[in-house]
Amino acid sequence: MISVVTIGDIADVFNGKTPSKNEQRSEGLPILKIKDVTENGEFKGSFESFVDTVFYKRNSKKKLRQGDSLILNAAHNADYVGSKQFRACEKVDGVIATGEWLIVRPKPELADSAYVNFWLKSDEAKPRIRDLVKGIHLYPKDVVRLEISLPSLEEQKRIAAILDKADSIRRKRQQAIDLTDQLLRSVFLDMFGDPVMNPKGWDLVSFGSVGQLDRGKSKHRPRNDPVLLGGIHPLIQTGDVANSGGYISEYKSTYSDVGLRQSKKWPIGTLCITIAANIANTGILEFDACFPDSIVGFTPIELVTVEYVQAWLGFLQKIIEDAAPESAQKNINLEILRGLVIPLPDIELQKKFSHIVHHMKSTKEKLASDKNEMQTLFTSLTQRAFRGELNQVA
Repeated sequence: MISVVTIGDIADVFNGKTPSKNEQRSEGLPILKIKDVTENGEFKGSFESFVDTVFYKRNSKKKLRQGDSLILNAAHNADYVGSKQFRACEKVDGVIATGEWLIVRPKPELADSAYVNFWLKSDEAKPRIRDLVKGIHLYPKDVVRLEISLPSLEEQKRIAAILDKADSIRRKRQQAIDLTDQLLRSVFLDMFGDPVMNPKGWDLVSFGSVGQLDRGKSKHRPRNDPVLLGGIHPLIQTGDVANSGGYISEYKSTYSDVGLRQSKKWPIGTLCITIAANIANTGILEFDACFPDSIVGFTPIELVTVEYVQAWLGFLQKIIEDAAPESAQKNINLEILRGLVIPLPDIELQKKFSHIVHHMKSTKEKLASDKNEMQTLFTSLTQRAFRGELNQVA
């Protein structure tokens, strides 16, 4: 028998707690931030932010438990609220989650945590979660009203076990994609050495001297004025760069001719660099596109290849982010970027590296195609699961 209940009937729902700037430490007890979890909902394996025991004890009720479902509940752009989810694993058990997360903790006597987690990430639940967003936040008082179909606890566990097997296959495809990125990083180090230590003694020059660096343009206010949007001119946002995997091959927004006149269109091959919210993420344009001033466009001169520069920035991302002034949100400026020191290897060696990058890009595209096929199958299986149609699945 399947009952329809609310999330509030079967789970506790609450926000995490973000420490103030004065409460953050360079070491101590870890806290879980959005950046500690990949876009695919995997824990990155280490923490970058810490608090002292005073903060930890004061907010001990915010400590995570293995099996908790975490949902992104605060973002600079409402489109991304709810877009990232994470099921708390053993490595984050007992860690305090920041206020960037909304936590759903199923009551074990009523609901299986894996079943609830799969439901929250399902195509049935995601649009309903999106409809609950107010401004740029999700609120527990709204999430608890979500209705969920709930079979017996034994049946929940059976369904979750089936979905977990299918999800494991899907995740292995993503792990293969991640391994290609790790391999490319190793190739860079082998060819050029650590770009911070510069053990191979390459000449050092300023980043601003090896190409054109300029901010995107979006002069009109408000930026979301309908007259600017809905045309044929691709419009790239910071989230598009952050989620591009290195190459920007698709877009979600467009400018009208009016929007284009108050902006600027950058050519294919431009390296896009985020300077607000997501700091120093990069993506190479695969089509001409506009972008706002939260993104910088880089076009190289003959001294460097764009693939070399992109890989070099990947090694410096944490350094750049730590150097970013913090106001309402972290951001960097052109002066910081132009002043970065970049090693200058032989251009032919850089071109060889670029060739390797393009070869690995083809490999990643094949793996991504396989992953998308698995995603389609997994989505179909999930839909059947929450319609109660998995009776014949062993």
